[in-house]
Amino acid sequence: MSALLVLGGARSGKSRYAQARAEAIDGEPVFVATAQPFDDEMAERIARHRADRGARWSTVEAPLDLAAAIRNESRPGRVLLIDCLTLWASNLLLAGHDIPAATEELVEALTAAEGPLVLVSNEVGLGIVPDNALARRFRDEAGRVNQRIAACVDEVMFVAAGLPLKLK
Repeated sequence: MSALLVLGGARSGKSRYAQARAEAIDGEPVFVATAQPFDDEMAERIARHRADRGARWSTVEAPLDLAAAIRNESRPGRVLLIDCLTLWASNLLLAGHDIPAATEELVEALTAAEGPLVLVSNEVGLGIVPDNALARRFRDEAGRVNQRIAACVDEVMFVAAGLPLKLK
């Protein structure tokens, strides 16, 4: 497995950086999407990201079972761009799933992947402490997901203001 985790805040340039890194790898690019269009703004955002990627990319929807999508789609000659782990964690949280168990299943799928992977996630722990229990739980779960995935990938980059900083 060759895997890169790209972390950053909102509008940091992490998705753009991750896409450029994925496109620099030889192979068929596959976008593994975790977002769900629950409102018009999110549907517009998804459409804009899809247009930015262009026709070269195929898309696989995986809002909850990300490990299965990786197992099904990863193979030699194919590059998976997974965007993003924080939306995936949010989807799991709101659906009442066991996030630590799902994260371990994801790690197993990443470890067994047959092609290169680029994963994107928000760093949500740098701001103020959220004022409600659900937001605090989300921040904590997202932080634990990021730590677990960062431990198992080959490279970790942090993007701020469009500038990448190598962490691992």
